[in-house]
Amino acid sequence: MLARKSIIPEEFTLPALVSRVPRKPVFRDRVNKARFIAKSGACNLAHKNIREQGRFLQDVFTTLVDLKWRFTLVIFTMTFLCSWLLFAMGWWLVAFAHGDLEPNRHSESGIEQCVTNVKSFTSAFLFSIEVQVTIGFGGRMITEQCPAAITVLILQNIASLIINAVMLGCIFMKTAQSHRRAETLIFSRQACIAVRNNRLCFMIRVGDLRKSMIIGAVVRLQVVRKTVTPEGEVIPIHQIDIPTESAVLSNSIFLLAPLIICHVIDKDSPLYDLSAMELTCSDLEVIVILEGVVETTGITTQARTSYVSEEIQWGHRFVPIVTEEDGVYSVDYSKFGNTVKVATPRCSARELDEKPSILIQTLQKSELSHQNSLRKRNSMRRNNSMRKGNSMRRNNSALAMPKVQFLAPEGALNVAVT
Repeated sequence: MLARKSIIPEEFTLPALVSRVPRKPVFRDRVNKARFIAKSGACNLAHKNIREQGRFLQDVFTTLVDLKWRFTLVIFTMTFLCSWLLFAMGWWLVAFAHGDLEPNRHSESGIEQCVTNVKSFTSAFLFSIEVQVTIGFGGRMITEQCPAAITVLILQNIASLIINAVMLGCIFMKTAQSHRRAETLIFSRQACIAVRNNRLCFMIRVGDLRKSMIIGAVVRLQVVRKTVTPEGEVIPIHQIDIPTESAVLSNSIFLLAPLIICHVIDKDSPLYDLSAMELTCSDLEVIVILEGVVETTGITTQARTSYVSEEIQWGHRFVPIVTEEDGVYSVDYSKFGNTVKVATPRCSARELDEKPSILIQTLQKSELSHQNSLRKRNSMRRNNSMRKGNSMRRNNSALAMPKVQFLAPEGALNVAVT
């Protein structure tokens, strides 16, 4: 049996119509990946399968400083307790060897004790604490009868000095760590790409909330992305340094007021071939590193943050926040991250260099749209003013006093009063 032919011709079927529609380039959605640097500056990196754990013990001081406070306090407490117990055992052994633990032995023989009033392990433990922390209640004290007791006293004093020095150093370094000062160094939540001086630029804003300055502040930008070499090698974290506009003439910035750090997207930039459409689908991450010396302590500090493609606004720039009021420059931090939309080509910097007319056309269109918006506003204002004038005239005419006519009695004249 022959197949039945369709009533609709084949050239008008849905597959034929779809095949003739011109297809636009399809961009894949960006795969959600972990950030290399968090917004707070913490490194999102986990170390696994470290076999040589003994390397951390070779640098005990740095390991103690890097530990969390709860672990550091537990280690310090256990160190003190262990040292007190260890030397308490030493004092007890000295007293046991000299026979000081036997009751009424020294009163009968007239021999003086090595350490007075040390008659048990508890009293030896209390004497160990008194020696190490130099409390000195006076009830227990060492005599010159035992050279071994003098040796233990010297060893305990040396050990207590070392323990106190390490502990004080760790506490000072943990309380004066450089990242504490970095808490007052702030970055804008969003980055911007806009035209500045006829060039596409990547811009961020940095600021310092404290009055104490950061000496020799340096800002570095890096683009982190996954790349594949021509040989087929996959580099998951490829770090590419990009220069900033402020670093062209000098190596540091004067961070007195919030500054806009600008990177000109030129042919040497990794963002040179990136357009507005491709930015939304890319997996790049721009890392910002601010380093400097704290003026009050002289310690080098470092603040970090990063921007992914969702946090980069194409066609925006930062609003000014520094104004002069009564001879003093005032900074409004409530507008620190505010941006305003500006005319910016949606193409990449490469296309903009190859066709400079794109920028001119974009600026002309923005100027025309701005003029049209001004005209609309002026016309709306005129219409509103005319409406208000007409309404006021109507109200005035309604409020006008009508003529009142009084009728006089018969034989009198009619008098009209207005």
